[in-house]
Amino acid sequence: MSSSGRGRGRRSAPSVPFPDLGPVGEAIPISTGTARLELETDGSVLLEVNGVPSSHLDPDPDHLMFEYLRWMRTATLCWVRERREGADALQLAHLGGAGCALPRTLAHDLPRARQTVVELDAILAERVRVWFSLPRSPQLRIRVDDAARALESWREDRFEVLTRDVFAGSTTPSSLIGLEAARHAHRALVPDGLYLVNCASAPGSRLLADELTTLQQVFSHVGAVAEAAHLKGRRRGNCVLLASDAPLPEELDRALRSDPVAVRLAVGDDAARIAAPGRVLGAEAMRTPAEDD
Repeated sequence: MSSSGRGRGRRSAPSVPFPDLGPVGEAIPISTGTARLELETDGSVLLEVNGVPSSHLDPDPDHLMFEYLRWMRTATLCWVRERREGADALQLAHLGGAGCALPRTLAHDLPRARQTVVELDAILAERVRVWFSLPRSPQLRIRVDDAARALESWREDRFEVLTRDVFAGSTTPSSLIGLEAARHAHRALVPDGLYLVNCASAPGSRLLADELTTLQQVFSHVGAVAEAAHLKGRRRGNCVLLASDAPLPEELDRALRSDPVAVRLAVGDDAARIAAPGRVLGAEAMRTPAEDD
């Protein structure tokens, strides 16, 4: 995971922090390297994985510090209110786990939902469940696996909402950003399901345009949520891409305006302009010999 920053408007935190938190301020061995826990004065915890800020968890599950996770949460809740109000046992999936900040918050928002988190690091998956008092299965299941392999293995129409927040260092593995991955995500979602992607692109990079263009090949409706400067390619930041075969939630633009950060939703012609310089990622690998003739 990668953070675009922290929110403003901090409220009073509960007085009791995480009771089973691991050692603070030191390297903790995990399967893929080391983790580090930093305890902040308000009782919240920053989790670093191999030196990269990966999750921020507050004692209050209603509070998300990383901006892009708040945008994902808002999009998910808007989709649920519009399409599954009152439904039991919604199926949500998350590619990328670390501290499971978003799944923990959504378990608070949607206690009857069933969530599957895919996390590559087996030791980290065990430890964060204890450190952050995460809900147990079936409310929140952590599957230890490679995210691309898990995505490919899922059956059709399995999930209502699917998020992708996977990073190796500061970049998302190529196996998760191409046309094949988009097709697998489309297959794993119900017909009106919602795919949410954390795209972190730097100024001068075409990654945002490329990812939007790739998703447009597979999904009928595609949009992007980010600060205006990021959408214009002026600075690095986290952008949440939204993709669905159904129209995106009508209330989403209004709901995002309540975020502490001034954020913009680009859909329709706005999204098309952002995607215009892009290319379809992985399209060359998808061609058959007949198509090359």
